[in-house]
Amino acid sequence: MRINVSMADLKQVYFLGIGGIGMSAIARWFLHNGYPVAGYDKTESQLTRTLASEGMIIHYEDSVDLIPAICLTEPDSCLFIYTPAIPANHIEKNYLLAANIPLWKRSQILGWITEQMPTLAVAGTHGKTTTSSLLTHLLVHAKQNVTAFLGGITQNYGTNFIPNQGRENMVCVVEADEYDRSFLTLHPTAAVVTSTDADHLDIYGAAEQVLESFQLFVDQIKPGGFFIQKSGLTLVSDEKDYTFGINQGDYQATNIRIENHRMVFDMLYPGGQITDIPMRIPGFHNIENTLAASALAMHHGVGPADIKAGIASFKGVKRRFEYHVETEEHVMIDDYAHHPTEISACLTSVKALYPDEKIVAVFQPHLFSRTRDFLEDFGTSLAIADEIFLLDIYPARELPIPGITSELLLSKIPMEKKCVIGKEDFIQRMQSEKPRLLITMGAGDIDLLLNDCKLALTS
Repeated sequence: MRINVSMADLKQVYFLGIGGIGMSAIARWFLHNGYPVAGYDKTESQLTRTLASEGMIIHYEDSVDLIPAICLTEPDSCLFIYTPAIPANHIEKNYLLAANIPLWKRSQILGWITEQMPTLAVAGTHGKTTTSSLLTHLLVHAKQNVTAFLGGITQNYGTNFIPNQGRENMVCVVEADEYDRSFLTLHPTAAVVTSTDADHLDIYGAAEQVLESFQLFVDQIKPGGFFIQKSGLTLVSDEKDYTFGINQGDYQATNIRIENHRMVFDMLYPGGQITDIPMRIPGFHNIENTLAASALAMHHGVGPADIKAGIASFKGVKRRFEYHVETEEHVMIDDYAHHPTEISACLTSVKALYPDEKIVAVFQPHLFSRTRDFLEDFGTSLAIADEIFLLDIYPARELPIPGITSELLLSKIPMEKKCVIGKEDFIQRMQSEKPRLLITMGAGDIDLLLNDCKLALTS
C-alpha cells in the first residue's frame, strides 16, 4: 500500500504517540515545512510540552472528539501516523481503522519523505545515534542544507531534528533503525553499517535473521551510491564498498593517544590523512563512529579541514558517554549502553581514560528477553568494572519471563563486589560512599536517577 496524498495536497498530519523521540522528529519536520500537526500521547512530558510550544496541538485523553475535525471530514487529505506502542484497545486507533483510514508507521513516513531528496543513512545495532548526529554536525558545520532525523538529543543543537533551510539542495541524514525491520523502508544514496551484532531477538528470532535484514538494507542503496561498513563485517554491496576501523580499513584511525582524559588520533582516508584530531566525546567506539560519519560526510563533499573542525566541536548526544560530573574529586558518566557489546565498549573506554581509578558502575537491564538471550555475555562485560550495582530489569514492552531476574544476572558476573539494589537504596549508598568514578548504564528509566546521583556525589 502506497501513500496516495501528495505533499502539495496535504492539509493535516496527525500522530498517535507523538511524544516518542523518533515520532517527534517526524512531527517537527512536517511543522517546519508548513503543515499543521496535531497528536495524542498517553503522558505529558517535557518533550510534548516543547512540541506544543512550537505550535503543535497535543492532547492526552484517548477521545475521538479530540481528533482535528479535518482529519475526520477530509481524511484523504491528511496523514495518520502511529507508533506500534499504541495498545490494541486504543479508542482513537480503532475508530480510524473502522473508518478504513490508513495508519502509517513512522518508518513508512520516513521512507516517503526521504524518497524526495538525497539521503545518508546510518544503520547498526550499536553507534547509529552518535554516528548520525556527528554526520549531521559535520554537514551543518560545512554549511550544507541538511535536514536530519535522529534517535537522540544532540548536545550541540538540543534537539533530535535539524530543519532544512529551504527546499534547494537538501540532503537528509536519517538514523536507520533495524528494530522491526523499519529501515527497509529506506532507499539511501549512501549508507554506513556500524555493527550487525545479534539484538532484538524477540523480533528476529535468531542472529542469522538480523544479518539477513542488514543485507536487505544494503541492497536498497540507490545505484551509483556509496556504502561503508566496519572492518570485519561481511555485508556485500554492488555500489562503492569501503571499510573503517582502528588501525584497519579504507578509513582508519591511527596514532590514538589520550591527553587530559580526552582522545586524539590521526585519520587515514583514500587519498589523504588528517592529523591530530581532538575529540570531545571519549571512547574507542566513538573513534569508530567518527570514522564512519567522516566517510559519509567526505562522500557528500565535506573537505578535510571542515572534518577536523567539525569533530573537534562536536559535543555528543545526551545519554551517550555523557559527563554529568567532571571535577578533581569526582567523575560521573552516563551511557545508554544496554547490550553486552555496548557495555564492554563503554567500560573499556572508561578504563583507558582513567586507568588508576576504581570503576563503580550501576546497570539497569533492559527487557527480560534481552537479559535471557545474552545472560553470559552480560556477565562478562559487566565484570570489566570493579564494582557493580544492578537495578531490577526494566520491562519496556514485555511481560516478565519466569526465572529471568537481576539476581540471576548477578550470579553470572565473575566478581566479588556486586549486588542487586533498589533505586532509593542505591542513592543512599552513593551519598555515603561517594565514589570518585561512577558510571550509570541502561536504556530504561535509569536516567531519572541522574540528578540524585549527581547530588549524592557532589553535596
